[in-house]
Amino acid sequence: MLKTPFVEAKRGTPWPSEPPVWGEMLAPFGPLCVLVGPRGLERIVLPRKPPCAVDAQRDDADVRVTRVKDQLREYFAGTRRGFDLPLDPSGTAFDLSVWRYVLGIPFGEVRTYANLAQACSVPNAFRAVGAANGRNPLPIIVPCHRVVGAGGRLTGYGGGLELKARLLRLEGHPLDDEVVTKGTRVAMG
Repeated sequence: MLKTPFVEAKRGTPWPSEPPVWGEMLAPFGPLCVLVGPRGLERIVLPRKPPCAVDAQRDDADVRVTRVKDQLREYFAGTRRGFDLPLDPSGTAFDLSVWRYVLGIPFGEVRTYANLAQACSVPNAFRAVGAANGRNPLPIIVPCHRVVGAGGRLTGYGGGLELKARLLRLEGHPLDDEVVTKGTRVAMG
C-alpha cells in the first residue's frame, strides 16, 4: 500500500501536523466518521460501514476534524460544490490513479467505469477500476458516487444505492425513487 499526499490544500487554514484523530458528524442520511492524520484527511466512514476503529483518539473539536465537517455540512446544504482539504488516502498505485480521475469528475456530472478505465489508460480494465472505486476511503470528497455503469445505469455504492441516488440528486440528477433499486439510469454529461 502506498501512502502519499494526494492533494495539497490550496488555501485556507494550514493543516496542523499532529497525530491522527477522528470525529463524528450527523449527515442528512446518518452518522459519518472522519479520520484525519498529520498530512490530510485519511478516511470517511459512511453509515452501513463499520465505525472508525483505529489507534487514534476521538476529538471532534480538532481544527482538522471541524474543517472537514464544516465543508461536508456546506456540501449537504447545497452551498459547496468542491472541497478544499488536503487528502491522504491509502491505496495501491492503481487505486490512487483511479481516485485522481474520480476526483476530477465535475460536480453534477457522471462518468462510467469504462470512461475511467479509458482515462487511466487501461481501457479493458473497467472491473478493476470499479474495484478501486469500491475501495475509495474518501467517499463524497473523492466523488465515487458520480461513477455509474454502462449507459448511465446506477450501480454499487458503499453506502447503498439509495445514498448514491441521494448524492446525485443533491448535485442535480433527477432520479425516481421507485427505480433506484432497479438500476435506474442517469443523464450522461
